[in-house]
Amino acid sequence: MPSRRTLLTTAMASAVAGAIGAPNAAHAQTYAAYAMAYFKESPDMTDDSYALHLAVSRDGLDWTPLNQNAPVATPTAGMQGLRDPFLLRKQDGTFTVLATDLKGRVFNLNNQYIHVWDSPDLRSFTGYRRVRLHNLATHSWAPTAFWDPSRNRYAVVYSAFNGTRDVFMVNYTTDFVNMGAAQVFFDPGFNILDGDVLVHNGAFYLAYKNMANGNLYISRSATGQPNTFTTLTSGVRQGSAIEAPILVKANGANTFWLWGDSFQPDNAVFYAWRSTDINGNSWTALNQRDYTAPLSSKHAGILPITEAERAALVSRWGAPQWNRLKSYNFPGRFVRHADSVARIDPFPMEPPADQQWRLRPGLADPAGVSFESVNYPGRFLRHSGYAIRLDANDNTTQFAADATFTRTAGLADVAWTSFRSYNVPDRYLRHSGYVLRIDPITASSSATDRQDATFKITY
Repeated sequence: MPSRRTLLTTAMASAVAGAIGAPNAAHAQTYAAYAMAYFKESPDMTDDSYALHLAVSRDGLDWTPLNQNAPVATPTAGMQGLRDPFLLRKQDGTFTVLATDLKGRVFNLNNQYIHVWDSPDLRSFTGYRRVRLHNLATHSWAPTAFWDPSRNRYAVVYSAFNGTRDVFMVNYTTDFVNMGAAQVFFDPGFNILDGDVLVHNGAFYLAYKNMANGNLYISRSATGQPNTFTTLTSGVRQGSAIEAPILVKANGANTFWLWGDSFQPDNAVFYAWRSTDINGNSWTALNQRDYTAPLSSKHAGILPITEAERAALVSRWGAPQWNRLKSYNFPGRFVRHADSVARIDPFPMEPPADQQWRLRPGLADPAGVSFESVNYPGRFLRHSGYAIRLDANDNTTQFAADATFTRTAGLADVAWTSFRSYNVPDRYLRHSGYVLRIDPITASSSATDRQDATFKITY
């Protein structure tokens, strides 16, 4: 059996699984957005949710969680919870959702089943079932799938223990009910985790984690058949620990993204790289300024969708009624309140709701904005002695003015946002020593001052 360290590492797997089929040309030619499926975890378990969540994005980098970041479907059989949800567009344009049959952070090492749903449009989920993949005394973790045209079947790839080491197994199916016999799909001779297959220009690209050194790799096969993959890359990693790679082709561009997830709940951060050559060994790490994953999201699945599908999903499930504010020069930090003091702290943080804000029309001027706490309704960010605090609205004119800000183009980046004080208009909201305050910022102010006063309104 795997070592305890291997099992614990595997247990916190947080891939963003994105293997997709080869959908009909009628679908492929209209892709202009992306959908993501995920479950949730937070450091102290206050935001844990072992159910299916959805988010959408136009650019594949900044994500809008749907249904207020609440589940859209929940397993009712097996362990009655899921990890590692995966989205597949089938050949007929409808969808299948696969997921690991696990709930919480206690892991079943001998579970031969996975969860499956059908969906015509990701607006409803039907046909829920558990399907058995094998009869081995091992698990069935992080299932992904792709269309294999040579077999006229879908390949379901997942992590399992073959009696010697952790490998990828595969089952071939036409309906995700009759799953076929299990066989080894990829075994490079060392423990691996979290396989993800991208089909591009007729070739098959498999991303995986090498458990021996903790790096993510990409391999290629001309046929996609078991044991035909050759590794292309020398391995990448960001952060102290990473796994769960995903390969995504950007819509309408010769750009590829490789995503990875720090699996530790107390350091749950998505990382990403970009390349213009899927066959090469050159991947550039993205700054966290360039992307924002949904709050508390873990081990997600990404696939391209049309703009009409994106709009329909937002219409069905709704966009959040709250926002987060990301720091420009510390993009791993978000504005939050702690003991009534406003500051920027690293994500993730507890409780997660401390970083969620309802952007209200300005209390003193509806053309401005006021920031109401989600978990302390009726309390707003306001300046007092130029420091920013979270205080209860006392309905005075002074409070309304102190709690109102005017949005402007970002002082460090016009695509971002800066906030000028309503009643002290030469001062802007900024962080200093990670604590928020309002300070004068002028044409002669330093680049650092301008960056400190620039934020992204996100989710």
